[in-house]
Amino acid sequence: MVKLLQTLLVGLPIEQILGPTDRPIAMICSNSDQATQDSCFIALPGTQVDGHGYIPMAISAGSTAIVCTVLPADPTDQATYIVVASTAKALAIMAANFYDQPSNKLKIVAVTGTNGKTTIVHLLHRMALQMGYKAGMLSTIVNKVVDQTYPATHTTPDAIQLHHLFHLMVTAGCSYCFMEASSHAIVQERLYGVTLLGVVFTNITPEHLDYHIDFRHYIQAKKKLFDGLSAHAFALVNQQDKNHAIMLQNCKAQPYTFSLQHEADFRGKIISHTLQGMELEIDHQSIWIQLIGAFNASNSLAAYGVARLLGFSTQESLVALSAIPLIAGRMQVIQLNQQPLVIIDYAHTPDAIEQVITTLRNLFTSSRRLITIMGCGGNRDQQKRALIGHILAKYSEVAIFTSDNPRYENPQAIMDEMQKGVSPTTACKVIHIVDRAMAIKAACLLANPDDLLLIAGKGHQHYEEINATKYDFCEEKIVRAIFESKCKL
Repeated sequence: MVKLLQTLLVGLPIEQILGPTDRPIAMICSNSDQATQDSCFIALPGTQVDGHGYIPMAISAGSTAIVCTVLPADPTDQATYIVVASTAKALAIMAANFYDQPSNKLKIVAVTGTNGKTTIVHLLHRMALQMGYKAGMLSTIVNKVVDQTYPATHTTPDAIQLHHLFHLMVTAGCSYCFMEASSHAIVQERLYGVTLLGVVFTNITPEHLDYHIDFRHYIQAKKKLFDGLSAHAFALVNQQDKNHAIMLQNCKAQPYTFSLQHEADFRGKIISHTLQGMELEIDHQSIWIQLIGAFNASNSLAAYGVARLLGFSTQESLVALSAIPLIAGRMQVIQLNQQPLVIIDYAHTPDAIEQVITTLRNLFTSSRRLITIMGCGGNRDQQKRALIGHILAKYSEVAIFTSDNPRYENPQAIMDEMQKGVSPTTACKVIHIVDRAMAIKAACLLANPDDLLLIAGKGHQHYEEINATKYDFCEEKIVRAIFESKCKL
């Protein structure tokens, strides 16, 4: 155990070691449910419970090494205790050491911001593959090692899973990794010690304030990622966001900007825009992309900027970008004969849903009705519910408030909070249907062939989470089944 512990703890400031050092250690874990014979247990503090309370359980399960910030009141001689200042940072360092520092062997680009992370990461991964490079991807939708997929449970994996995936990428011969960096992951030090070649900032609007307390702390969480960059890295920021300069303050990395509106290092503009895609001008060259919305034009420009900063040529970057199809759950279009057009999108913040709706409004005639179906997640930021309700009622001909992962909350109570943002003049547009499947069915049956249906909030998610249980729920399958039934009538 001494040799392996020494290997795992390289680079980790240790305040105290207590107990025997002659027992073997086979693995590391941060969860008592994962603790097995001869494992090392890291006691992480959580938002609801503290991992230090599970130390006796971990030892009973066979853990022979315990990493903690405070020794238990009655330490046992059955385990060795390693006391550190931060168990979150310790876990990140130990996971990196356990997998032989895989992030040092990859060119890793992280994307952070409120919206756009998933789209940019997917664009970059597909661009790299189309240009003949092996690359990995860590995203909200799915994790990938070249073409091999691995389930994604979080926007950014925990440190052990993160370095395991990096290790798989190195083993598969990947040169690049493109990953989303959530504010939770940054604050929780999941990326501590990861070598980043570059970071992209998309935008920032109030979100996750149930976790970050206020907007200032949320901004600082994003900025923390930039503060840790080296002088050899690059920092690419969206110049259209008013907070972009904050990200670059005291940042050692080489700064670059992208914009659809201002002079920037990477400049683009929309030439034409349809429900089938957009024509963009980037670097004085015309390109057609299959994505929809000005926000996706900005995401595409960011992906192009990263490609150029990685050394890819203008021509091969633009050709690869133009070949990428729609991304599941991101302005995903469903069009069946003689049926209304349906858009499925992940937009779940006030800013994102307003951008999606105004984009769609600009793409079809005023005679075409917009029917929206959306809810707000339970046990999450409550401040945005009334704002979302206001936006849906303001811009839609019909707005159906419904359930969206209510978790431990009453979905009708969430919908009532959304209703608080609805003005008396738009209240007649709003319908409450708690059952999300029934809400989608009602919208499909209510719609005329020329209408447009927007189903927002869940996007790629194929589940509905209620009281800690995730039930199968695929919106695309539901829509297609309803339309097929209509056709048979």
